[in-house]
Amino acid sequence: MIGQQAGMIERLIGFSIRKKALVFLLVAAACAAGAWAMLHMPADAMPDLGDTQVIVFSRWDRSPDIIEDQVTNPIVTALTGAPRVRSVRGVSDFRTGI
Repeated sequence: MIGQQAGMIERLIGFSIRKKALVFLLVAAACAAGAWAMLHMPADAMPDLGDTQVIVFSRWDRSPDIIEDQVTNPIVTALTGAPRVRSVRGVSDFRTGI
């Protein structure tokens, strides 16, 4: 089995040496097809270069002042002390804290 594979590779190399023009044309066609595909491929995904954002959404069926005191402010205070945090913002509404 190994001898057959080595023979096949030797025949492929020999064919490539004998038919240099054909090999060159096939490589040139593959390069041209790759260049055409690269130029005509739509780029629909753009990277987000903004800062990483984390949204903490809490739901508790209480009034906004209770949610602000017992949910939103403790979360904002804890996140403010996290390393490499640039800004922290908290909003409380009826039943929710963001």
